[in-house]
Amino acid sequence: MLKRDEADAAAAPRQGPPPAPITRDAADKLVMNLGKSVMIKGELSGSEDLTLYGRMEGSVKLPEFTLTIGPDADIKAEISAKRVVIMGGVTGNVVAGEKVEIRSTGSVTGDIASPRFAIQEGGCMRGKVATSKS
Repeated sequence: MLKRDEADAAAAPRQGPPPAPITRDAADKLVMNLGKSVMIKGELSGSEDLTLYGRMEGSVKLPEFTLTIGPDADIKAEISAKRVVIMGGVTGNVVAGEKVEIRSTGSVTGDIASPRFAIQEGGCMRGKVATSKS
């Protein structure tokens, strides 16, 4: 059983420094993650970096931001982003303004168009790759 002094102490707000406010720089670095159990059907667009871990069918448009496909993701979509990092499975065409990178656990079935393209040993690509200077 609690004594009155203990109950008052438990109910009193904690003293200490207040939580630090989120600064503009910190807010600019926030990344949205969509988990393994998430299934999206339709068009996904945004104005921040995005990481997909679940399943997606449709299209993804992030013209000024980075899209990361997580290692267990299964994406069936047309992808357009500034930069695309693929660690899971992608079925569909990928267009990037800067670079497409397929990591060792990643695979793409579809065409890729990007000024820069990289694939790590173990990564899989089935389709055409078009690179250009612009």
